[in-house]
Amino acid sequence: MAVETRQSRNGQASPKGKEGGGPAAGSKALNGQEEKKMNRTFYIVFLSLIIDLLAFTVILPLLPSLLDHYGHKDKHGLYAFMTNSVSSFRQFVGAPDTPKWNSVLFGGVIGSLFSFLQFLSTPFIGAASDVYGRRPLMLLCMVGVASSYVLWMLSDNFTLFVIARIIGGVSKGNVSLSTAIVTDVSTPEKRGKGMALVGVAFSIGFVFGPSIGAMFSFMDKDSERFYVLPAIFCIVLALADILFLYVFLPETLPEKIRSKTSSSVLSKAWELISPVSLFQFASVKLNSPADKNAIQSLGWVYFLYLYVYSGMEFTLPFLMFHRFDYNSMQQGKMFFFIGTIMALVQGGYVRRVKRGKEIKVVTQGILVLIPSFVMMAFAKNIYLMYTALALFSFASATVVPCLTTQVSVYGGSDQKGVVMGIFRSLGSLARATSPVFAATVYWCFGAETCYVAGGVFMALPLLLTMKQRKEKL
Repeated sequence: MAVETRQSRNGQASPKGKEGGGPAAGSKALNGQEEKKMNRTFYIVFLSLIIDLLAFTVILPLLPSLLDHYGHKDKHGLYAFMTNSVSSFRQFVGAPDTPKWNSVLFGGVIGSLFSFLQFLSTPFIGAASDVYGRRPLMLLCMVGVASSYVLWMLSDNFTLFVIARIIGGVSKGNVSLSTAIVTDVSTPEKRGKGMALVGVAFSIGFVFGPSIGAMFSFMDKDSERFYVLPAIFCIVLALADILFLYVFLPETLPEKIRSKTSSSVLSKAWELISPVSLFQFASVKLNSPADKNAIQSLGWVYFLYLYVYSGMEFTLPFLMFHRFDYNSMQQGKMFFFIGTIMALVQGGYVRRVKRGKEIKVVTQGILVLIPSFVMMAFAKNIYLMYTALALFSFASATVVPCLTTQVSVYGGSDQKGVVMGIFRSLGSLARATSPVFAATVYWCFGAETCYVAGGVFMALPLLLTMKQRKEKL
């Protein structure tokens, strides 16, 4: 008996109901009105992410001062427990006992907690959006984010601050929802442009957000509640983002093609948090074993790449301080350099990558990252170091957007949320676990060993991408 099929808005033919097509599925061109609507949605997502990420990154330069502030106020309880844990880890790896590195390691713990919470929540948020629609879940996430900033403003003790970060981490599903929205409204040929805009939004946010945070730290540095002004600034941005999305963001997943069983989110709870199930994309129904193998391979590439990349990124401030005696201002300029190159590459190159060429660009990005790490390991002058950072920036700009574009072709229209949620969750798992491992290698064996090892281990995702390219030929 013939299987009835439907043509989805994103151009993939999929069996009516639940089965999703892979990259070989059909595609149709958008007419002028549809393309105009697609571009409008792209820019709504782009502007929303910029607003959100400017607020999200404001806190980064304030973390050392915040931890010092809570250290003076909270001598017992949660702060004391975390301080003792970080101190034990510092002693174990042989890191120097200085306020600067204690703050960096403490900040790494807070960052890992945030990423771990994203690892737990993003698959559920994505799956729920397949049932209830993207718009209500996006608004709900942003309300959660705004609430976390309100709690930060009120956090006169460390426990409240951590609770604020927990609420923020659990609510941070808007990025995976943004990629699902891009997938909903685009054809495979146009999708790379939307994913590149998501990447550009990240670059802009991480370039300007920390600078704004640094300005706040200088404005009110002697106040007992110096964090209130930046928290209010973040609240205003979050509320503006909620209003912007409420007014302008359309629902991109029509009710008639949503997942029909609302109980499926809870019934698959274990599949949505079990690392084994996540790596297998167990909650995603695909037409063929080949598609299943392909999406699982992409998940491993993403995880392995981000595991190595995030670890090296975390240890970079250590390297720049020890090798070149960089202070906080110089570190900020370095990350501004990285962010600027990323924005230029994503805006000028990545958004023009043609359909079917994504894995080739991912391979290029990983290839240039390997010599970048080796150069960082042995660079003794700042010019060679900045050459390595330029290569690092190119990889940062290309690999994740192109992997996201490639993985988005899998699954039916009623599964894009869970696909993108699982994909982002794997990245969050990498970011949650790699800083501790990288810091251990850095302090126990030295910068040279750490960065050479990073280059060697980056060969694993490279081999997987080369295998995928070979299978496509």
